[in-house]
Amino acid sequence: MGVPANQIQVLSPTKRGSTGTVNLNRLLQASLNPPAPGKRERHFGDVIFREGDRVMQIRNNYDILWTKTDGSAVGTGVFNGDIGIIEKIDPDMEVMRIVFDDRQADYDFTQLNELELAYAITVHKSQGSEYRAVVLAAWGGSAFLLSRSVLYTAITRAKELLVVSGREETIAAMTENAKTGRRYTGLKLRLQERN
Repeated sequence: MGVPANQIQVLSPTKRGSTGTVNLNRLLQASLNPPAPGKRERHFGDVIFREGDRVMQIRNNYDILWTKTDGSAVGTGVFNGDIGIIEKIDPDMEVMRIVFDDRQADYDFTQLNELELAYAITVHKSQGSEYRAVVLAAWGGSAFLLSRSVLYTAITRAKELLVVSGREETIAAMTENAKTGRRYTGLKLRLQERN
């Protein structure tokens, strides 16, 4: 449909199952960034990180040093939800360079637990972001994740194009499930205690 692969984001309500992000990332990596001679990889648990892979920072790290790709500035901090591309893996130095838009950061191999493949991400992780095109994998999952609010969030991430791949019954169940989980923060009690 004329949209480059790097401007398409696959979303799933869940991490688990055949259409969860873990499996989708494995399949998409094999298709979009397969192994090749000279392309370095780093195994980390069940994940293979490969030069050229799309990855996401999954927790705030205020200490990671970054530099602008043009060398004009230096700073610290890479944050939960930031998506980048693995530019280089250096097995001798045990470092992986990731480019986040106009910033680059070097991760030593002990920090790889802060990264996930990001060809497919959960709808929850996509909140606050927009993508030129979104593919929503809506095949099933727990009733808690298959809700109207999750569907709404997924749909509103797409700027130009939305493709829904799934079952009609799943989409129908999501539109009918308007339940929201109660949040037990204790805020009301704390405010009452202050007065």
